[in-house]
Amino acid sequence: MAHIIIDDNEMLEKAIKRFKRLVEKEGIIREFKKREYFEKPSTILNRKKKAIARKLMKKTRKGRNDY
Repeated sequence: MAHIIIDDNEMLEKAIKRFKRLVEKEGIIREFKKREYFEKPSTILNRKKKAIARKLMKKTRKGRNDY
């Protein structure tokens, strides 16, 4: 859970910026968007497999260019 402590003399805009940075750092918005709609377990598995395949492809492509 993200929370910040605001000082009496701190500007509100500055506190909001700090809060936004904290939320982004913790990945709360990303997690919310991921859970916004139900995703079947098979779809999740397929997405993960494709991500791994992309990662391997990128790694092999990068390895070939090293001379």
